[in-house]
Amino acid sequence: MTERLKILYVDDEPDIRIIVEMALGLDEAMDVKLAESGYEGLELLGRDGWIPDIALIDMMMPGMSGMDMLGAMRAREDVRAVPVVFVTASARQDDMKRYVDAGAIGVISKPFDPMSLARTVREYSER
Repeated sequence: MTERLKILYVDDEPDIRIIVEMALGLDEAMDVKLAESGYEGLELLGRDGWIPDIALIDMMMPGMSGMDMLGAMRAREDVRAVPVVFVTASARQDDMKRYVDAGAIGVISKPFDPMSLARTVREYSER
């Protein structure tokens, strides 16, 4: 049996977290943990040795933005190398370039198609 793809999804919108949990949870090859804030996401990272293979982080969250969370991750030795994909409602080209320049490996635009989310995440994780 192959190891499951470990995914951290961070988003302050409960409805989006439910959609993501359902969409990715249907794929038995994926192990998804959810966080409702950047602070909670950072707490999950490394807890009990759990390091995700990829993190999907909403850009616009109260308290700690996705960009702030990425910066905090890059400052930590244990999760510095975890690939990050930003999830955002702002699909402007200049924003996307800024996110990638900051260290994200990609951007998923909201609204996204839940039926193709697992494939999209897998494609990003294989980069």
